[in-house]
Amino acid sequence: MTLLETQPFDGKEDHIQKAAIALKAMGHPLRLKILCVLGNQELPVMDIVEQVGTTQSNVSQHIDILREKGIVLSRRDGSKILCRVRDAELLELMNAMQRTFCPVI
Repeated sequence: MTLLETQPFDGKEDHIQKAAIALKAMGHPLRLKILCVLGNQELPVMDIVEQVGTTQSNVSQHIDILREKGIVLSRRDGSKILCRVRDAELLELMNAMQRTFCPVI
């Protein structure tokens, strides 16, 4: 039995909008890669840059989009900006996507 069979998506307009906004924000390959790098940890932007393999400016722009859409939280710690995925539900969604699209063989 799947989760949808036990807890159907309620179809409330605000829930649909929230899901669509989150999925659209996560749908860009670089943003999805940033989220995969973050996982359930908090990382400085420069660590994300190193692992993603693009410029700091590019990563920062995409983190700003993820922050605007409520996917990522960030905070300043001295001269560093630390980022993390906002909540456990988003991590569950990422885990489901990983199981679906990146199965371990």
